[in-house]
Amino acid sequence: MAIKRVRFTFPEERIKEPVIYQLGHEFKVVTNVRMADVDEKTGWVILEIDGEPGEIDRAIAWAQAKGVRVDPVAGDIVEG
Repeated sequence: MAIKRVRFTFPEERIKEPVIYQLGHEFKVVTNVRMADVDEKTGWVILEIDGEPGEIDRAIAWAQAKGVRVDPVAGDIVEG
């Protein structure tokens, strides 16, 4: 098992789609939103993805194919 922290930046056409829910449902991973800023037209989410490394990679590739920009996040996440 592994945990990967990433930042998802959603294109406008994907803002209202349940991308994170689908990611957890279609792949054997657990998602945990650590921070987010989403409105009607733009949005980003700091997401922890927990699961087998291969499944995490497949889930991220699936999100990218949907047009979601995925960037790695380093260091600790501070809520606030």
